[in-house]
This record gives sequence, C-alpha cells and structure tokens, in this order.
Amino acid sequence: MPNKTTPEPKGSGAKIDGASQVAGALLMLSGPLSILVGASGIAEDNLFAVSTRYAYRFDLTTWGVIHLVVGVALVVAGLAILMNKSWGRGAGVAAAGISLITQFMFVPYYPAWAIPVMALDLVILFALTRFHVGAGGDL
Repeated sequence: MPNKTTPEPKGSGAKIDGASQVAGALLMLSGPLSILVGASGIAEDNLFAVSTRYAYRFDLTTWGVIHLVVGVALVVAGLAILMNKSWGRGAGVAAAGISLITQFMFVPYYPAWAIPVMALDLVILFALTRFHVGAGGDL
C-alpha cells in the first residue's frame, strides 16, 4: 500500500523562498528603526528640522505616532512573512507601501533618514511582489 500523504498547507512550516526571507528580514529591520524614529518624534527631539512652509506639516508628536504605528505594522508583517503566514505577503506589501508614502511626506523633516528608508521600502516591495514560480512549476 503506497504511503499517502497530504500536502502541507501553506503557513504550516513549509519553506519560504529566498526573496520572501529577505523581505521579512528587511521588514524586521525597518520596523524597529521606524519605531525608534517615532519615539524620537514623540519626545520632540531636536533631531528633526521643522519647516514652516510644507504641505504635509504635522506636529512632531503626530509624526512620531505615525512612525510608531507604521513601525509596529512593519514588524508584524515581517514576523508573518518569516513564519510563512498566508496573509504575511499582503500585509508586508501594504505596510511597506504605507511606509514608503509616509517617508516621502517626511523628507523635509529628516532627508538623511527618509530617502534611504524609501529605498529600503522599494526593495521590500520588489521582493514581495515579484512573480513567484514554485519548485514544481506551480504558480
């Protein structure tokens, strides 16, 4: 009698591909860094330049809370991807996209921070949205 095994459902310990591992690791890097910037903004640190003529001008505390929430979302998405949860890739794309938009709006406050994080978000988005072909030719 042949050994009949059922395929493991996705998210139950099956291996994830290299690009997803990289994206998960980068999300786990970007998330805590955003949390630290958020904490610095909430503390109204003098690290940031405050512009008076900017369309997206918010109070530094508001920017701190935004970065804190986005950072937590990045960490949760990174953990989900590394744990191979079915919703992880979608959450990672959403969190990285939101992070990209918020970093773009944050450029006048701290360009030396926002521009590299925008590049990191683009790498994450590329890794998560690329066309993926399984080992057996399955999509």
